[in-house]
Amino acid sequence: MEKKEMEKKEMEKKEMEKKEMEKKEMEKKEMEKKEMEKKEMEKKEMEKKEMEKKEMEKKEMEKKEMEKKESMDSIGKAYINSTFNNIIITITNKKGDVIAWSSAGKMGFKGSKKNTPYAAQVAAADVAEKGLKAGLKKLKVIVKGPGAGRDSAIRTLVNKNFTLLVIKDITPIPHNGCRPPKRRRV
Repeated sequence: MEKKEMEKKEMEKKEMEKKEMEKKEMEKKEMEKKEMEKKEMEKKEMEKKEMEKKEMEKKEMEKKEMEKKESMDSIGKAYINSTFNNIIITITNKKGDVIAWSSAGKMGFKGSKKNTPYAAQVAAADVAEKGLKAGLKKLKVIVKGPGAGRDSAIRTLVNKNFTLLVIKDITPIPHNGCRPPKRRRV
């Protein structure tokens, strides 16, 4: 009898321990679920904040673009900087803010192909499209440097329906200053 009672008590104890273990496991699982939910909520909040920041940045960029477009008149300046190795064409508004720029290197030409008239023509066409999108119609052209693509760049701007008001050459000419590089023997 006593053995049976002892066995019963032991069985009851084991059952109680099992129940306690199950309760603890359930509590652990619930805690893990809560932690996972918290992490998910935090991730969602972070994503929302990032999305809001991106939207704000987009709105600011749009405002700046609108301000640029509003502040621009139909008259701008085209700077053609033509060196022996490359040609760089920049279009600005009246204030001098850069609207668009391009170069022979940017258009994919490399090495000695950059200083060709064709490279200048391609770069000028690229800049002209951007300038037309910005609302420019008339240009004052300022040319600088002795490179090969000056004329073809100017012709391209005319062909893209720009009205040229002035063509100005500001190539620096020394009053016998520095000694120039030696002459090439080609």
